[in-house]
Amino acid sequence: MTKNYFKVIRPGINSTFQDQGRKNLYHIGVPFSGAMDSRNYLLSNKLCGNKEDYPVLEFAYQGPLLKYFGDKIVIAITGEVNFTIKKKDKLINGTCYQSFILDNGDELDIVSTNKSVYGYLSISGKFDLKYQWNSFSTNTKANIGANDGKKLELNQKINIFDIKKNLNIKKLNYTNIKIEKIRILRGTNFDYFSEKGKKDFSEKEFMVSKLSDRMGMRLEGSKIENNFDTNIKSEGLIKGVIQVPADGNPIIMLSDHGTIGGYPKIGVVISADYDKLVQLTPGSKIKFKEVNLSDAETLFKLYEMETQNLISQI
Repeated sequence: MTKNYFKVIRPGINSTFQDQGRKNLYHIGVPFSGAMDSRNYLLSNKLCGNKEDYPVLEFAYQGPLLKYFGDKIVIAITGEVNFTIKKKDKLINGTCYQSFILDNGDELDIVSTNKSVYGYLSISGKFDLKYQWNSFSTNTKANIGANDGKKLELNQKINIFDIKKNLNIKKLNYTNIKIEKIRILRGTNFDYFSEKGKKDFSEKEFMVSKLSDRMGMRLEGSKIENNFDTNIKSEGLIKGVIQVPADGNPIIMLSDHGTIGGYPKIGVVISADYDKLVQLTPGSKIKFKEVNLSDAETLFKLYEMETQNLISQI
């Protein structure tokens, strides 16, 4: 019998195990998946003294309520998250980017994300999960990955092994920031759109629809006019690419996106802005700003350097 485990008292809305995703499978229709917000994923692992590629529990909006059984363990939560830890004699209001110790019988209640979508729970040990194609990442649309490709379920038992004996508490002074505009590169079908369509795309404001998930983010606003063809021969897609179907409302492909699609592509979100993009809640406003490839590469390098600098501070 496993000595250390969480019991799921409430599974939350969309709680799944994620890591850095799976590579080189686009040719068989399998996307990267992985943590939506890469920076917060990496920081959560570092706060628990883990390797960067350890699986974590990603949750959206309302997270899980977990009761812990076993030896002392360190946990950390990143993002903008409201959570509490219930011990026998007190209730602790949790703080993101700080590690905490859980004792046998403690309850961790991840109440909600705060004006954001995704948060991350890491532990100073290993979740007992199975690899699929060299990744633990869960894609619930395709039932791929850890936990039989499914979300957490009520009364599920999450076994834990290889708990670290070092229970050092770590903390990072970090605040997630918003950006005024999401920067993009021109898509391969940019010239399919009318001059008015291009202008509306670059100048008008769009709203994040409720019809958004790990697969894609639908936007509402000015209809983007296509003066060539609203349906094209299916082509390969990448994370962050912006398709425009016949109704003129853009769709941004996210981590669990389909690997091919037949809607024209007007742009693609640069990698440096992806983490902030996925944290935009329904009702949030988006404006796009075009940059060139050289600038996009520079911005990505700076973002990566900033992330590694934050990791080094823990």
